[in-house]
Amino acid sequence: MKVLVVNCGSSSLKYQVLDMPSEELLCKGLVERIGIDGSVIKHEKIGQDKFVLEVPMKDHTDAIGHVIDALLDKDHGVAASMDEIGAVGHRVVQGGEKFASSALVTDEMLKTVEGLNELAPLHNPANLLGIAACKKLMPNTSMVGVFDTSFHQTMPAESYIYALPYEYYEKYGVRRYGFHGTSHRYVTAKAAEMLGKKVDEVNLVTCHIGNGASCAAVKNGKCFDTSMGLTPLEGLVMGTRCGDIDPAIIPFVAGKENMSFADVDTMMNKKSGILGISGISSDMRDVEDAMAKGDKKAQIAWDVFAHRVKHYIGAYMAEIGGADAIVFTAGVGENSAPMREDICKGLEALGIVLDKEANKVRGEEKVLSTADSKVKILLIPTNEELMIAKDTYEIVTK
Repeated sequence: MKVLVVNCGSSSLKYQVLDMPSEELLCKGLVERIGIDGSVIKHEKIGQDKFVLEVPMKDHTDAIGHVIDALLDKDHGVAASMDEIGAVGHRVVQGGEKFASSALVTDEMLKTVEGLNELAPLHNPANLLGIAACKKLMPNTSMVGVFDTSFHQTMPAESYIYALPYEYYEKYGVRRYGFHGTSHRYVTAKAAEMLGKKVDEVNLVTCHIGNGASCAAVKNGKCFDTSMGLTPLEGLVMGTRCGDIDPAIIPFVAGKENMSFADVDTMMNKKSGILGISGISSDMRDVEDAMAKGDKKAQIAWDVFAHRVKHYIGAYMAEIGGADAIVFTAGVGENSAPMREDICKGLEALGIVLDKEANKVRGEEKVLSTADSKVKILLIPTNEELMIAKDTYEIVTK
């Protein structure tokens, strides 16, 4: 079965087609500037050069239409007709407490997800636009929603309840939800394979560190705690997000700068993190380049990022009573050997010993720890699209 995987943003759309259950990637692509001048689709059939087409797209239905055209194209397509696309899997960011696993798209399911929009106002509405566009153009094709939050629904109350008046949880659902769950779930399964254990036998700290970043404490294969909270703002320092801060900073700075709630929200989500500290970029590669030239703020940004990840690794190992492995994944985790090394410095007391020669690698599944390290260090490239395709295939074939 060919499964189309769709990850829809407000003005962009990423997609892949995978043959299931063989898990073969057939094509992938990106649509950018939906509803904006200069709309473009970049499509790549595996084994061929990338095909780029700039064409007006007023909305997500137009965008999905051009994706379908690309999939059916006689030169760079992967299907003779849409009948060959057996199912569509959609990334959905926020599933709240309603969805502890992926779910078939139904009218009731869509209504429930729409009711969660206020918990993910930048993401869920866009995800729903993608589902609506696919349903319009592929009305007879089964579809599945795969939620970023579902993996974290196994957290106990001590991990997800905030020390606020309990009525806010009861009335408004104010609690820790966590995100990047599809990635954390994927690398958990891969880590179990690499360790020669069943998934429910592994204890891990998984570090999904990129422009967006989060850690998860995995106990017996299930999420016990995670660093992102009600929103993706909490936890680690990120490209433009501040992560954990003293909440009193908000009224203090807002008063000094005469900022509105919207201004503060923009500052914490878009102007903070690595960008905010360094004043250079949200991209760790740019920060590393500036460090090499002696830029002090770039060095501070780098050190703060590494320090925060190290902090969570230590805390999570304590929470789950030790770990079989620490897992690095996502853009920075997969590609920055110096960052992995700095994060692991000082963790030897916890039985985590990095092999510096083994660490000289990018984007490759590999054990990075020394032979005598009590806790393994694993590099596992994430594959959220494959995870979505697997869930989709499993649900629609049941």
